[in-house]
Amino acid sequence: MPQYDPYKYTYPSRRNVVFAKNGMACTSVPLGAQVGLEVLKAGGNAMDAAVAMAAGMPLFEPTGNGLGSDAFALVWVEGEKKLYGLNASGVAPAGLSAELVKGMGFSEMPREGWLPTMVPGAPAGWAELNRRFGSKPLTELFAPAVRYARQGVPVPVNVARQWAKDARRLKQAMEENPAPHAWWRQSFLKEDGSPYEAGDLFRWEEYAATLEELAATGCESYYRGALMEKILAFSRETGGYFSEDDFRSYHPEWVEPITVNYRGYTVCEIPPNGHGITVLMALNILNGLEFSQNRESADTYHKMMEAIKLAFADTKTYVADPRYMKTRVEDLLSEEYAARRRALITDRALLPQAGAPSCGGTIYLCTADSQGNMVSWIQSNYTTFGAGVAVPGTGISFQNRGANFSLDPNSDNCLAGGKKSYHTIIPGFLMKDGEAVGPFGVMGAFMQPQGHVEVLVNTIDYHMNPQEALDAPRVQWIGGKHIQLEREISPEIAKALAAMGHEVEVIDDPIDMGRGQIIWRTDNGLLIGGTEPRCDGTVAAW
Repeated sequence: MPQYDPYKYTYPSRRNVVFAKNGMACTSVPLGAQVGLEVLKAGGNAMDAAVAMAAGMPLFEPTGNGLGSDAFALVWVEGEKKLYGLNASGVAPAGLSAELVKGMGFSEMPREGWLPTMVPGAPAGWAELNRRFGSKPLTELFAPAVRYARQGVPVPVNVARQWAKDARRLKQAMEENPAPHAWWRQSFLKEDGSPYEAGDLFRWEEYAATLEELAATGCESYYRGALMEKILAFSRETGGYFSEDDFRSYHPEWVEPITVNYRGYTVCEIPPNGHGITVLMALNILNGLEFSQNRESADTYHKMMEAIKLAFADTKTYVADPRYMKTRVEDLLSEEYAARRRALITDRALLPQAGAPSCGGTIYLCTADSQGNMVSWIQSNYTTFGAGVAVPGTGISFQNRGANFSLDPNSDNCLAGGKKSYHTIIPGFLMKDGEAVGPFGVMGAFMQPQGHVEVLVNTIDYHMNPQEALDAPRVQWIGGKHIQLEREISPEIAKALAAMGHEVEVIDDPIDMGRGQIIWRTDNGLLIGGTEPRCDGTVAAW
């Protein structure tokens, strides 16, 4: 066989947009998109395809999500001309509190072990989307993932990179506290203790068996049955905090999407506890600014970064479980407040601070069917493999979403039992004049709102097709005046941004610059899709 390096790509490559008439499925791993297409071709709708893909992605990309993940969705139902929001994020165990964590010597929430784990919402979200809008049973929708888990799946290149990187983090956690992490090692590392590499075959029998049980019980086993009992037993044995009531009382919620008008388009996001509101606040600020005619200009990047910084300063201060938020969403999204924040932007980089609005790490997938239904779905562990806690014999590995709680008692987002944490995962959806344009998303922790803003500016201000909008070089605000630029941004622009006061870092590895997917409906009723060049993404079209 020819000798080659699966990690080496000397020359840049281009992807074209993909058109389709009958259906489309996009995600970051080719097999995931193919599962969605398989369901669509078998007569399933966009909601069925999304559920089948979501059930397969913990196998195809375990570095981003798992059976212990949370999820959010925006669901367009063409027959009703209505967009629904689904919040399938979980809650902290009732037995946890900020005082307990601080009493253990922590000044902030840890990222490994039982403390940052929360009741997972994703499986309940799959069942709820299927119950309300699905046309096929879960046994049929989970069947492709079950089959692949038993046959084995090849590990994709970028998944392997993340696998190796996060294995180093969790190996240290295993050394410090082996009990809750032992089964994670057995599930996700090879016999010699090394991570799976690109082209390795990953088989996962226990995952297949758990999917079969979830399908047979409508995912009830996870929250009120045998799987719950296994989770609780392992939690008790290894120092966890879960109780039976934590699971029995959990249900996902249907929520009303929040929106802003950006230059004639309606941009839709999930309301808090997610931080999709960051996108809307930044767009509200940009609504009153004019961009340079040239997308590749310091002016364009500067204005996007300043708007994002101001929006983030507010949302990182005010966003929390909506039951605990003292600041109203409508105040954060008011035109008056956007004008006050916009007035702070000059030709110099800001050091952002939260204003006073009340004055008065993840997988993403999207689907579309021939009936006009569309789904924007995101589910996540948070930091790659999450907490590094896996329940023996189940294929369940837990997210570490609780790491985003504050331990400050004055914060709306302070840890408390039964509370949802600030969430970084955000599905997006675009509309115009009451009609669906389509789903979009850019995964990647705190890059997500920034990726949304950049993709929307590319699409609406610079009239880019979906693939070009995803291909365009990105910039990311890290904190303070520190921004990261991809290498493809010209040195002249980097110098100009530095002259404006930005602390500029040029990066070579784009893996943390967001990984997105887009499906738009064209004027003649076709579908047009783009997929992320920074990962192993695929558009599967029919």
